[in-house]
Parts: sequence; C-alpha cells; structure tokens
Amino acid sequence: MTVDVLREPTRADRRARVAVAVLFLTNGALFANLLPRYPQIKDDLGIGNAAYGLAVAAFPAGAIVAGLAAGVLVRRLGSARLAVLGTLLTGAGVLAAGLAGSVAVFAAALFLAGAMDAITDVAQNAHGLRVQRRYGRSIINSFHAIWSIGAVAGGAMAAGAVALDLPRGRHLLISGVVFGVAACVALRHCLPGPDTEAAAVEEGDGTDPGPRRPGKEGARPGRTAYVLAALVLIATAGTLVEDAGNSWAALYLSTSLDASVTLAASGFIALVGAQFIGRLIGDRLVDRFGQRQVARAGGFVVAAGMGLALAVPTVPGTVLGFAAAGFGVATLVPAAMHEADELPGLKPGSGLTIVSWLMRLGFLCSPPVVGLVADASSLRVGLLVVPLAGLLVVLLAPVLRPRRS
Repeated sequence: MTVDVLREPTRADRRARVAVAVLFLTNGALFANLLPRYPQIKDDLGIGNAAYGLAVAAFPAGAIVAGLAAGVLVRRLGSARLAVLGTLLTGAGVLAAGLAGSVAVFAAALFLAGAMDAITDVAQNAHGLRVQRRYGRSIINSFHAIWSIGAVAGGAMAAGAVALDLPRGRHLLISGVVFGVAACVALRHCLPGPDTEAAAVEEGDGTDPGPRRPGKEGARPGRTAYVLAALVLIATAGTLVEDAGNSWAALYLSTSLDASVTLAASGFIALVGAQFIGRLIGDRLVDRFGQRQVARAGGFVVAAGMGLALAVPTVPGTVLGFAAAGFGVATLVPAAMHEADELPGLKPGSGLTIVSWLMRLGFLCSPPVVGLVADASSLRVGLLVVPLAGLLVVLLAPVLRPRRS
C-alpha cells in the first residue's frame, strides 16, 4: 500500500517549477511568432491557396512523424535536456520557414519545426510531471496556462514586428535567440538525474502525488491498453473542442448567425480565454475534487453549454457556448498526460508519448471531418462534435483517478 507523505517543496523544487514554466512559455511563444507572418510569406512566395494549405500542413505532419520518438529520446537524453534541444531546433525551423525562398523550403522548415515541437511537448510535460511528483500536488495545469501566455506573447511580438515593418528574418532571429537563451538558462535549474520510474519518488524524499496505480509487477496488459485508449480519447476530445474554436468559431458566427467580422472573432477569444482561466484554477480543483470529478464536470459543461448554444442559435448564446466549451476542456489534456505517465507496464515516457502522438493525429483529422459534415448538411450540424466530445469525456472519466483520501 502506498502511503502519501506530503512536504513543503524545497528551494530546488521551486526553481525547477519556474524552469519548467519557462520551457512552456518559450514553446508557446516560438511558433506564435511565425503565425502572423503567414500572409506575407504566402504573398512573397506567390503561391495559391491549395499550395499554401499543403505547405502549412507540413507542421502537423512533422509532429506526427517524429512524435513517437519522444519517449526513447526522453530516456536517453533526459526530459530537461531534450526539451531545451527541441526548443532550439524549433526556433531554427521557425527562422528557416520565415526566410524560405521557395514552397519546398518553407514546407521542409515547417516539417522540422513541427517535429521538434512535438518532441519538446512530450519532454517538457514529462519534466513538469517530475516536478509535480516532488510537490505532491497538482501543478501541471499551471504549466499549460503559462503556455497560453507564451502563445499570446509571441503573437503580440509578431504583431509589433509587423507594425514596425521589421524584416521577417531579423524578427524571427531575435525571437529565436531570446527564447532559446531563456530555455538554456532554465535548464540549469531543472531537476537532475534520469527520467525513470525509480525517480518517480524523487531522490528518496518520500514525496508522492497521491494514489498510484499498481506497479509493473501488478500490471494487467489488457487493462493498461484499455486505460491508455481511453486517455487518448479524452485528450483527443479536448483538442477537438479547441480546434472547433480555432477553425470554425468565427466562420460559424459570421456565416450562420450573420455576426460582424469583429463580433465573430469573439467566439474564439471566449473559448481561449475561458480555457486559460480553467487552467489557472485547474490545479486547485484537481487537488480538491480529483481528476475524475473535474473531467466529468468539465465534459458536462461542454455538452450542456455548446449543446444549448447549437439548439437555440443566437450570437450571445453561441459565444457563451464556446466559452463553456473552453472552460470545460481546460484540464483534459494535462489530465490525460498525467495519467498516461503513471500507467503500469510501460517504459518511462511511453504512455505520455503515445497519448501526445495520437492526440495530434486526432487534431489533424478533426477539421476535415467537421468540414465534410458541414458540406453535407450545415456547419451547425458539424459543430455537434463539440457536445458529443463532452459526452464522451463524461463516459470515460472513470479511468482518471478520484479525489485523494
């Protein structure tokens, strides 16, 4: 039987938490610096929409191709070093994409950036979970909230560079150097030692995050496979709802509900803003109620909020529906990653890698599915995937751990 021994985090633990937060911030900011430059790149390369779409798809393609290697690399290099190396190479890929003189080079650079981003994502989450184990309570959601801050900061930097008419190469070199240096400094304060199950209770200090699943000796392969599949579906449900806000919120509000261009943007803003708030308070909710109850309640909020918005379509109701969806899924991806990292019968980093990889695959496939349904019926019908995703989370929530006793 595992006995929880909680203690105050040491100074080294606090430094490591700040270091991981910096890694999440840089990961969110690097690619966000490139996104506002896409229209300029498209114009400079003189390519049409089809060629542009194929080139941009190289980023998720690179993530999918390289994603499965993350677990092996974590075990060989260590999660902290791998996260920093991935950050530096992501910055290099972003810079190369900004300077590309042809579609082929642009796509190849995005492929590299996507591959390194996927590896960095797994590595920084793995190290964040190591730090969480030392704290003995949930802190992983705060890291994902800081990633959102980084994405906003990166986008703002890019907008400022465009407003100042700063050349792309100079702008992206500056952002790459700034965030690359920040990641290297953060590495000095990350946790030492290997990322192994032996380090799950760090350095023999007795810290435990709460109820653990049976160790490898008690693992049942069938049960592990079932739980892993359920965690993949929970994470994919979270990313599917996120993509609904990214890809379809503005379009649905403007075309189906005749909202103005300015007002149509409020759907995406509401979803992202509510998701950020959910992640800020998510750790406290998880510590108080447990992953299972928080995910179940979140799934219900998604299903009820967006379901009502689609059943009674109005602009204010739809904006609130997207906000409910963002708030409801705020903790799902961190929860799935946490649980996968604790699964018995798997090598360190393997569960986290599999969930991250298949989640990205689902993220890549969800826009075409919604689009096909929208073409066959309407976008309103296509967006029913959002409340359905919420219901799926409610059904699968029992695989997550309950409140600590």
